Amino acid sequence: YQKNKGFCMAILKIDDQNEIYYEYVAPKPEGKTFVFFNALTGSTAAWTDHIGNKIVKEGNGYLAYNFRGQEKSKFDKGLLLDTEVIVSDSVRLINSLNLKNMILVGLSIGGLYAALALDKGVKSKGLVLINTLRKNNSRLRWINKTMVNVARYGGTSLLMDFNMPVIASPSFLEQMEPNALNPKNYKGLDEDSGIFKLMEGSLTANWDFDWSKIDIPTVIMTGHYDKVFRIPSDIDDICSTMKNIERIEFPECGHLIPMENPIEFADKINKFSDSLS
Repeated sequence: YQKNKGFCMAILKIDDQNEIYYEYVAPKPEGKTFVFFNALTGSTAAWTDHIGNKIVKEGNGYLAYNFRGQEKSKFDKGLLLDTEVIVSDSVRLINSLNLKNMILVGLSIGGLYAALALDKGVKSKGLVLINTLRKNNSRLRWINKTMVNVARYGGTSLLMDFNMPVIASPSFLEQMEPNALNPKNYKGLDEDSGIFKLMEGSLTANWDFDWSKIDIPTVIMTGHYDKVFRIPSDIDDICSTMKNIERIEFPECGHLIPMENPIEFADKINKFSDSLS
């Protein structure tokens, strides 16, 4: 546990084999706390640099944490890291910190996990879904199962190289390329490794979630270079069932908006926070 200037890096211990790593900065008295839900292969690093600094400058705070199976979070090797485990952990962590005035923010499947945390009784002022909305169909199931198989045989390096041209903007690809496309990095994931177990566990996620029941203000962010999960007509259909939404399009970004354009992303969520005051 480290603490300085209101910032702490800490561990929530569940038991001897299970713990959750998190980073937390408390807001100013009038501020909100953004609770960030990672993508499957993500980590706290996605949120805590440019984005975290900009949030704190505006008087808000944040909680970023790693799912069991992600970096620095421990898990029992015998456990299936399924949707129930991941969502229950988020609720446990939020309750342990006694957070109030929250805005839940989820990237990709993290947005579904955030919505399921609301289902479990988490009280939030708002919700931000980043490239989350998609319909459950044979195409999505095929993609999800293939990603697990690619990781099984070539690890996350092959998975990223395989996916990047169809989920990221050209400018982000140029940033990534010097450290990518190296076949020496393609090593299959151990099936007991955290990321593999998380990916396998993600196949339990129910993408037939009823988005119409979310009644808090919600921002839907969509990156146009995401050619894998972005089906505009499906997103339009889902949005048409939702009550209190604002849609923000990022034509110059792909799936990973917080990494591709962290400054604009932070501006948008701070503005959303202001609108809830």
